[in-house]
Amino acid sequence: MQEKAGRLTPRRLPLDQAQISKPRHLLPPGEDGYRTPTIEDFEHGNDNQTQAFPPLPDGPSLPTDIHEELYRISSSRQEPTSLEKRMQSLEKANQLGWRYRVKHFTWAYFTLSMATGGICNVLWSVPYRFRGLTAIGEVFFIANIIFFISTCIAISSRFYYYPYTFKASICHPTESLFIPGAVVATGTILINISQYGLPHIGSWLNDTVEVLFWMYCAIAFTFSVGIYLTLWSTQYFSISQMTPIWIFPAYPLLIVGPHAGVLASQLRPERAFTIIVGGFTLQGIGFMVSLMVYSAFIYRLMTQKLPKESLRPGMFVSVGPSGFTVAGLINMAKSAQKVFPKHFMENGDLTATIFKVGCDWSALWLWGTSLALYFFFISVFAHYSTLAGSRMTFTMTWYSFVFPNTALISATFAVGNAFFNRAINIVACVMSCTLILTYLLVFGMMIRAVWIHDILWPQQGEDKDEGGFRVGTWKPEGGEGADAPKRRLTAVRTRSRSIMQGRRKSSALRSGPPVGTGEANGDATEAKDYAPGNERNV
Repeated sequence: MQEKAGRLTPRRLPLDQAQISKPRHLLPPGEDGYRTPTIEDFEHGNDNQTQAFPPLPDGPSLPTDIHEELYRISSSRQEPTSLEKRMQSLEKANQLGWRYRVKHFTWAYFTLSMATGGICNVLWSVPYRFRGLTAIGEVFFIANIIFFISTCIAISSRFYYYPYTFKASICHPTESLFIPGAVVATGTILINISQYGLPHIGSWLNDTVEVLFWMYCAIAFTFSVGIYLTLWSTQYFSISQMTPIWIFPAYPLLIVGPHAGVLASQLRPERAFTIIVGGFTLQGIGFMVSLMVYSAFIYRLMTQKLPKESLRPGMFVSVGPSGFTVAGLINMAKSAQKVFPKHFMENGDLTATIFKVGCDWSALWLWGTSLALYFFFISVFAHYSTLAGSRMTFTMTWYSFVFPNTALISATFAVGNAFFNRAINIVACVMSCTLILTYLLVFGMMIRAVWIHDILWPQQGEDKDEGGFRVGTWKPEGGEGADAPKRRLTAVRTRSRSIMQGRRKSSALRSGPPVGTGEANGDATEAKDYAPGNERNV
């Protein structure tokens, strides 16, 4: 600081290399090489002035014209493409079109189809039938098929217009966990076909469903192993990040048992026997994998407390493995007396009786005293704090309120029927009505979230940047989509125009900060140039 005529004048401070990465007039106060004098400087005298304004260091001086050097550095940086500029301007105006919003249509949207198929399964399991109950289930079944086809079309459009997002979704630490949702949604449709279609259509459907069952078993095993192997090879997870969603890649295997139980009651005995053996085997694999992940979940709760409010719906995922296993064991055991060969293990009837007794009591242990109800009540009471005013932003994991609990209700009906307990069946009926209302509420919240941009919006879904993962790093340098050549040419023209504008303003930069910046004056022009319907011909 220099004192002239009884007053203080600003003194230039040294700039480091990071500070000259952009023009001085864009730097925040205190980092632009100058410091405005304060009243304390006059009150405390020269001692504090020395500390507040350190002397310039020895060494090579800064360039004579710092603005010219700053312009040289800034002009050498790569300009964003025209599509990026257009999306950024429209995003600020909340006007992104559906073609750009579909970029954020993730694998998690298959949970809608999973939940709808689970509702169909619950309605089919109700023991107290009334006129129209089957029709209601068939309405949900048709809606499930529509949702599944629509989801497939939407996610295919995403990968068509933005091809790099396919590989990014496989390696994303969160979105990759939902890839098995596509397989589970397919499995629920096959179960619904077995429940609502086989009794009313000819034998050709029986043969078709049996073939599809074995195809599904192969796909489910491959996807479950492949997703876990991909995660273990490419991702690093700490225990503080653990949620029951880690169980999700095992879900394709967990619905094999319930499907086998439905098919075994409707196929010929010699074919149903192999279905039971295969379903019992794969159900055991899925449940044991889930059981090992359970231990990590308990450890996470003991050391890190409950997940934050927005992640707590995923806690219901821990209800599904035991619920599906209970329903699968009881339904497969129910057909054992009819299905087991007479000479199987020397006495088929006795073997079938022992098998049924063992499955029923093991299922009761899993349902009541072990895992299903235990994790259900933990998940319910964990949401108590969210009722005190904490805002839970909608995500597709909200369908965890529905699909895993369809497994619990189906298991409750199975236990009530196996032990001829009417009270358990009545409780399950009440739970079914509550679950349908929950499904309608979650579906309505999903529509609202799409409208207010809580989902299908940049950085708002399962594909958002998190940790060290950045989706943008997977984007190829040449662009994306079928119109990449056109947009690359547009980007070149945009960059040329920006350079020419910068050269015309160089004289103003040498004399001092300009009145308006390129960002302030150029964004409106670019937003207008690239607004929908105003694209320039290339």
